[in-house]
Amino acid sequence: MVDSVRGRALLLGGTGAMGSHLTRMLARDGWNVTVTSRSNRSSDNPRVSYVRGDAHDRRFLTDMLSQGWDVVVDFMVWSTDAFRGVCDSLLSSCRQYVFLSSYRVFADSPVIDERSPRLLDVSNDAGYLATDEYALAKARQEDLLKTSERGNWTIVRPAITYSVGRLQLCTLECGDWLTLALAGHAVPLPAEMLSRQTTMTWGGDVALMISRLVESKRALGEDYDVCTSRHQSWTEVVRIYRSLLPLEVRKVSLNAYERACGSPWQCRYDRMYNRVMDNSKVLAATGLTESDLADPADGLAAAAVDTLRRGTPTPAGMRRLGRLDRLGGGLFGPAAYMQVASASCTGYAKYLAGRLMG
Repeated sequence: MVDSVRGRALLLGGTGAMGSHLTRMLARDGWNVTVTSRSNRSSDNPRVSYVRGDAHDRRFLTDMLSQGWDVVVDFMVWSTDAFRGVCDSLLSSCRQYVFLSSYRVFADSPVIDERSPRLLDVSNDAGYLATDEYALAKARQEDLLKTSERGNWTIVRPAITYSVGRLQLCTLECGDWLTLALAGHAVPLPAEMLSRQTTMTWGGDVALMISRLVESKRALGEDYDVCTSRHQSWTEVVRIYRSLLPLEVRKVSLNAYERACGSPWQCRYDRMYNRVMDNSKVLAATGLTESDLADPADGLAAAAVDTLRRGTPTPAGMRRLGRLDRLGGGLFGPAAYMQVASASCTGYAKYLAGRLMG
């Protein structure tokens, strides 16, 4: 650890797959790092402190921003209206504001770079555009930054980011698909989606790229796709997982899968596209090369091993788990269900309700 202090960094909601890595990297590089979290956390690193609170609470956010920061990295998920209300406060609180957007803002393109068309700008789906779905919200918030009077922002767009306990399979997080797979139940997935290309990046590599952009004058007023350029089909992702654990896939229709998941937008306007990324801009800005980033085959396998060692995460929702299990042809009996993470009698009733209602 370096002795001199480079500055003070605030990470809003920075305890997830990217934020936890970024906290360690910034502290190692000489930053004093404060991280907001909705749960109590402690640190044995003198350069890292945690403050309990929800940055969506305006009073809490105002108090945190008023302390003055060199860098603010924002991992929060905002509605567009909420972000509009706090955008100026975020920008005025620091010398550099790093906004976590998403590669999902982009429309279907053979290869995606920072100049590729966004869904917000080219979609003709009036029903979709009337929503504030995640991809649209991120794009609208990017526009609020770009049209602000301040230019001290940096937009970063991760692609799918994996880490321990965060292993995606099509639109499913591992709390859902891993729960089914380890119980010997088939995981329902759309046949069309399995053939699509996806870009998956280790959370530590995303954090590394962001850490190299922090306090970079060249990065002010710029946007970067922070990801690997390596890509593979979802069928190949299945193969990687299957090499480490029992995973049976049941191919289903896209419509049935959308109903079970509960929302069509991520399926139609992301996972059904071939997501091949060009990361040359961020590599040039950070001095990194593709060989500095983890190969997805190795990284996913390592993250899966660590996830299995630590235990399966909680499913996203018990009703949804029931709908997915029905679609896959499985059924948890009462005793088997009680082995599911965070199982309860109420949860089992929700699971059965989801499975019966489809």
